[in-house]
Amino acid sequence: MGTITTQHELRAAIIHLEYQQTEEGKALKEQFQTVYNSVKPANIILNTIKDLGESSIIKDGILNTSVGFGTGYLSKMIFQSTVNSPLKKLLGSALMFGITNLVTKNPEGIKLMASKIFKLFGSHFTEEEKDPENN
Repeated sequence: MGTITTQHELRAAIIHLEYQQTEEGKALKEQFQTVYNSVKPANIILNTIKDLGESSIIKDGILNTSVGFGTGYLSKMIFQSTVNSPLKKLLGSALMFGITNLVTKNPEGIKLMASKIFKLFGSHFTEEEKDPENN
């Protein structure tokens, strides 16, 4: 604004500045509310979990670890269900730990082996469906 010389220009400048103050106050309140909501502990945790869920590296890591634990637990249950000796049960726990580590550290090999097994069974089932007389 330029130099104010009349009372009318002064009133217009005051009205303009009051309007500008109101608009900037609204914008400041909106920014404050946004910042306030973003620093709430619940929102920080939710945003972190959301970011983690979107990461494919973490998804693969969780999947590989879960498959490793599942495979290790299954091997332990199979081995320990057939034995009653405490020493053999200890060996079963060691076997579970070893298989879990193997699967967790080599997920690509496990995925490749699983896909080959599924293809083998898948082609076997499709052949039986094509030729029902062989059943």
